Amino acid sequence: MPSDFAQQLSAAIETPRLLLQPVMGAHADAAFGPMQNDAMYQWISMNKPRTVETLRADWTRLESRMSADGTEAWPVWAITTRNGGSLVGEVDAVVDDNRVCTNLGYYLFPEFWGQGYATEAVRAAADHLVQQGIHHLVATVTVGNHASAQVLKKAGFSFTRILPDNDTLRGEPVDDEEYVRTA
Repeated sequence: MPSDFAQQLSAAIETPRLLLQPVMGAHADAAFGPMQNDAMYQWISMNKPRTVETLRADWTRLESRMSADGTEAWPVWAITTRNGGSLVGEVDAVVDDNRVCTNLGYYLFPEFWGQGYATEAVRAAADHLVQQGIHHLVATVTVGNHASAQVLKKAGFSFTRILPDNDTLRGEPVDDEEYVRTA
């Protein structure tokens, strides 16, 4: 994967209400507090960051926009409001050497749920990837996460199948619903 292509995939994206900026270590200070809210982890398998320093270090590593072995691009965007600049959450993707988005993921901080920001951000990120030549995008949500499934449908994704034991939440295997968007 050429590094300039990975950087191109990670370009800033503007929507009517949001700015998706390439995530930087500097975003960690604003994200750490909201990421301590237990409600965020009901449906996603990531762990709470232990300290702002570890979160900053993790996000600084993402600034390369590529996997360590160079086979995948990792566009990751911090979602902020255009009016006020509040950090709302994050959208991320994994793009392989075949230019397939093998995973599109996102989370919003609970105080921003239910305002249409997730749909706006996911649609914008997916549209941007398609404009860059990524014509097959895959996303998964835990079975039962109806709100995230609706976000994906509104962003142009279609349900394809159930993936048994595809993820782990709180130490328990869970099934995922797979959604695909093709250009």
